[in-house]
Amino acid sequence: MKTTFFLSLLPLALAAPTSLDSSLALDAAILEKRATGYSGGSTASDVTNGACAPLTVIFARGTSETGTVGTVVGPPLFSALKSKLNGNVALQGVSYPASAAGNANLGQDGGPTMAKLANQALSQCPGTKVVLSGYSQGATVVHNAVQKSGFAAGNVAAAVLFGDPLLRQSVGSVPTAKVKEYCASGDGVCQTGTFSISAAHLSYGSDASAAADFIIQTAGVKA
Repeated sequence: MKTTFFLSLLPLALAAPTSLDSSLALDAAILEKRATGYSGGSTASDVTNGACAPLTVIFARGTSETGTVGTVVGPPLFSALKSKLNGNVALQGVSYPASAAGNANLGQDGGPTMAKLANQALSQCPGTKVVLSGYSQGATVVHNAVQKSGFAAGNVAAAVLFGDPLLRQSVGSVPTAKVKEYCASGDGVCQTGTFSISAAHLSYGSDASAAADFIIQTAGVKA
């Protein structure tokens, strides 16, 4: 009789979801959420789409570039990060005018938006490491986001700037060990602060892989 009762319950036990099943399903959902939606091109929207990952990189494009990450630095940098981290990274561009006239505003046109995105990333994804990056005018956006627009320097896991017109200024109180500046020989934008675009100023895509390595090492994340 006891054997019959046990056998009658066995199919129910096998069919019932276990805590392990639930845990595996949750892990799968988290992993799916962590996969970046960036597939190349001049726009990236992981933060605004609610994606989470151990690393979040927010990038501001240069003057007159298209989309939210531009074409010169943003796409090769994001592609390098995606490859090195097996897609386990959140990538976001900053939507701001990036107009020629905006250079005079020293990052104010995009700094508040970058700071808002960075704070949003921390709020919706506790524990993510936030990295700020920018090219040309976008580099001044990084300065502004930390110095004047409300993103705490202590929350910056790393900052990477390319062709930065404010090269000689610190990125707020972010430790220098967490900041990487790329300034190519012959680039007057970062060497002298003049807004004349040379071949050197357009060369920073070649630094994308090294910049991605710096970000990964400094932020302390793994694939």
